[in-house]
Amino acid sequence: MDVRRLVRGSVPWSDLETIGDEVRSRYELGVVRVEFLDADNWLSTPCVVNDTWFVKIISPQNALVHALFTGARNLGAFASSGDGFFEPLDGPFEMARHELAATRTLKRIGVNVPDPVESFQVDGYGVLVLEYLPAFETLEDQSAEELADWAPRLFESLWLMHDHQLAHGDLRGENVLIHDDELFFIDVTSVSEDGIENARAYDIASALATIAPAIGAREAVAAALEYYTMDELLDARELLDFVRLRPDHEFDATRVKGEIERRASRR
Repeated sequence: MDVRRLVRGSVPWSDLETIGDEVRSRYELGVVRVEFLDADNWLSTPCVVNDTWFVKIISPQNALVHALFTGARNLGAFASSGDGFFEPLDGPFEMARHELAATRTLKRIGVNVPDPVESFQVDGYGVLVLEYLPAFETLEDQSAEELADWAPRLFESLWLMHDHQLAHGDLRGENVLIHDDELFFIDVTSVSEDGIENARAYDIASALATIAPAIGAREAVAAALEYYTMDELLDARELLDFVRLRPDHEFDATRVKGEIERRASRR
């Protein structure tokens, strides 16, 4: 069994039926058609309901895994930057409620996100409902040439988040969707207000890690410099080794750090 499936666990069919009944009642549906998505997600069971709503079902096991991951990631962040910045959340409903609030905030400031609908709880499960975006691709699906075109727009969206004292916290290729020739962001995680500066540096480092393998360190750093200062990239450089430890990112951290340092030496 895939380790992610093992860690994520599965929701018993009887519980899925109960949640389905709640969705049917809330949206006055005669028939509920559910398609479960084979997404690379540790922290929920994602599905699409009636080709209209994207639904994330968050179990107590998902919440426990989130708490364990948050502690481990804070240890890694502390080792890299001297400060942990990932914020723990208290249970499945709190996780769903946080992501709904974060999605609403990003939409308000002009970052593209699926329309937030609601969050609720059913028998100990947290349920998040968002607009379903049909016919999307992810950033990791793009060719090197396409990714080079998207790179400046990726950093532009990140800069908009950061300019409003926000951070994504879990930026990777599968969390950035392409729909109607626009970038949409999903799976925003929780970061503490006190650690926002390091969280922003982590976002930049994660974005570099996402695109550098395809377009090269030089092009990736050049795209970041369209929206960030060299000092901000130097801060991100300190977190590149931490980002590299995550299974979601496979990139040459030494090459990216070297490119940042090369450009910094020319100031």
